[in-house]
Order: sequence, then structure tokens, then C-alpha cells
Amino acid sequence: MQSPQPTPHDKMMFQLNLRQRGISDQAVLKAMEDVPRELFVTSLDRGFAYRDTPLGIACGQTISQPFIVAYMTEQLDLQPSHRVLEIGTGSGYQAAILSKLARDVVTLERFRTLADRARLVLKELKCSNVDVILGDGFDVPETLGTFDRIMVTAAMEEIPEALLGRLEPGGVLIAPVGPADDKQVLVRVVRTAEGFDRQELVAVRFVPALEGIAREL
Repeated sequence: MQSPQPTPHDKMMFQLNLRQRGISDQAVLKAMEDVPRELFVTSLDRGFAYRDTPLGIACGQTISQPFIVAYMTEQLDLQPSHRVLEIGTGSGYQAAILSKLARDVVTLERFRTLADRARLVLKELKCSNVDVILGDGFDVPETLGTFDRIMVTAAMEEIPEALLGRLEPGGVLIAPVGPADDKQVLVRVVRTAEGFDRQELVAVRFVPALEGIAREL
């Protein structure tokens, strides 16, 4: 049994909520408006797609609440020329948002089920600048090179130095940091000529980032 489909009023309130909570970047707001979130949730949850809440997806993972998606995207300060790495494809929703704002998006997912599903939805939406790769976010292939922006969508206890090393000079990384069962904070890191500038933004709650590629699922 499917839930009711989202209504125009749901979508209007979705946009209003983002603005009321401080999202002001017009390009980010337009991307959030253009990407149909209901395609990335389960059929049972489509009626709740525009509520500001995380929702469960396959493999014990979640699709983040819309405000956090918009906030993290805004904090990346994306430009149309940017090449972006996402660690943790999940449903593919965040990658779809990034695809509206950047030149290329590479997104790594450790669960084959999620990677395959995300590819299908992103293809349906003609997000041709997104490359979904089954892979380990703790071991990004050297062949992928470096990136202008990196977004991590699962909580790491610490940001690996190897991941920071994939940032271009002037590049920005944003990630939730902290243990799975305790306080987490969203961290923004900028690569400078002298090293890395780190700023803590807001308290968050994300599923934990796991190493390796899942043998099942």
C-alpha cells in the first residue's frame, strides 16, 4: 500500500521552511525546488517526502532531512565549474541536488543495492553529470584525482587525512564528525596555502560511515 502523493501545498511549505530556517542561496533553493524528493524515498513514504525529517531507505540507511541537505550544500559554496566528491550516495538525492550546481559529481556508495537504485533514479532525472561508484569512502581510488568540493553524508569519528588530501587548493570539505552513539558536529574544512582551516557549524545526527564495500546488500 502506497502513501498519498505529495501535494503542491506540501512543496510550497517545503520551500518556505527552508527560507525560514535561513537558507538564502537562490541557486540552492532552486535546486531543492527542482529535484523531486518523492522519487528518492520508499513508496510508503512518498506522502511525507516534503516534511523536514529524515526518512528510512534500504540497507538501514536514511535520506537526510531537507534542511540539512540544503544547509550542507549551501556551506560548500558551489560554483558551476566545480568537481565534487560525495561520500555516501544513499538514495541519490543529495547527488541530484549537487548535479544542479556543479560541473561533475562523483559519488561513492558501499551498498550495491543503494548504488544501483540511485543510478536508476538519477538516469530518470537526466543527471548525466553524476557518476555513481560502488566503493569505500575511506579508500577513494587514486584514479579519481582531486576535487574542488567534498561532501560526506555519514558520520566519521575523524576526517581521514587521505580524504583531506583529495581537496584542491582552496577546496572545501563538509562532513559530520563524531561517534555513532554520541554527539556529532558538522565540520567545514578549507584547504589553504598553510594547511587546513576547520570550523564547527551545527550539531547533527547521522548514521555512521562504515569502511569497506558491503558483502551483502
